[in-house]
Amino acid sequence: MNIQLHKSSINQLSTIEITGSKSESNRLLLLQALYPNIEIKNLSNSDDTQVMSEALSTLSNTIDVHHAGTAMRFLTAFFATQDGREVIITGSERMKQRPIKILVDALKSLGADISYLESEGLPPLRIKGKTITQNKVTLKANVSSQYISALLLIAPKLEQGLVLTLEGEITSIPYINMTLSLLNKIGIETKFQDNVIQVSQQSTVKDQQLVIESDWSSASYFYSIVALSNIGSEINLSSYKENSLQGDSVLAKIYQQFGVKTNFQDNNIVLHKSAVSNQEASIKLDLADAPDIAQTIVVTCFALGLGCKLIGLHTLKIKETDRLLALKNEIEKLGGKITVSDDSLLLKLSKSIKSQVSIDTYNDHRMALAFAPLALVTSITINDAEVVSKSYPSFWEDLKSIGFQLSK
Repeated sequence: MNIQLHKSSINQLSTIEITGSKSESNRLLLLQALYPNIEIKNLSNSDDTQVMSEALSTLSNTIDVHHAGTAMRFLTAFFATQDGREVIITGSERMKQRPIKILVDALKSLGADISYLESEGLPPLRIKGKTITQNKVTLKANVSSQYISALLLIAPKLEQGLVLTLEGEITSIPYINMTLSLLNKIGIETKFQDNVIQVSQQSTVKDQQLVIESDWSSASYFYSIVALSNIGSEINLSSYKENSLQGDSVLAKIYQQFGVKTNFQDNNIVLHKSAVSNQEASIKLDLADAPDIAQTIVVTCFALGLGCKLIGLHTLKIKETDRLLALKNEIEKLGGKITVSDDSLLLKLSKSIKSQVSIDTYNDHRMALAFAPLALVTSITINDAEVVSKSYPSFWEDLKSIGFQLSK
């Protein structure tokens, strides 16, 4: 399904309800599988969370995670610890190209029984669950935080807990801290000092209900929309907290540069567009701790006629697509100019935007989501627009509710 977005403007005041953080939801679902007396409220309605939930509850011996990278990593660790259970985990063709060797090697060093069914280092995997008795493992510190979180989440159910040593400079610290905070919240003792993380063994936790904060990554598209809107425009988003566990909450600070003020009111945030004094012609950011908002920021800068240099993007090349290359391709269709390296992106200043351009999404939800706000400055078409269901199924309906004009 392709969606044509006609040049639009938003209502002066709008309210959007966004479901729970995908990152928190997937972590808590795994912890709930380990400790069934945990109750979860405000789960994400994303495809990824649905995949995670179904995989943890199925009795099937073959589990297909489709495009869900987080599920692939978390479930690999989970099923490695399920004594007596044998499963095959597979996914889409793109998933079969996404590396998992670092995590598999770490689990095997702890004693797990995992083998590759097709290509070395890549899914699909055969996992024979067993009791894990080893408790020390070392990883390079700059790997995907999902590898680290996968190990930390299963750690309290290992016979001796886990001591994880990270070598080098740690990236994506907010996601590691999110995992540790959720472990702490359910009563698991952890310690993160220097480059060593310790998680204590714990067989049971007390009965409890946990309410998940709404997803900041999903909020990013409304930050972009407000940035591209008239002065005085406001969007109210629920439900968020000022001291968030989510790394993407850095949006509130970043988007001040684009005239978007964030006010926290009664567990909601109100985004307000104000004038920008002394606007810099080019924005420079290190997004090592929040790479998922890179696409949104690039599109925002391009639409505002600004340049940007973003670094810390090394994980984007192994996502649903090579996001750096995808951004370059689609921005240049619109008349912009981007250069990319393995971990950075440079958007040059551009004062004109082509109209009636079709944006390819590469099976990547964030491409569709990030480019949609451009409809506030030009008419575009989003190809394969249903891909947004991976993280934000109601996105197009929510856009219509705030004034966007679109047609299938």
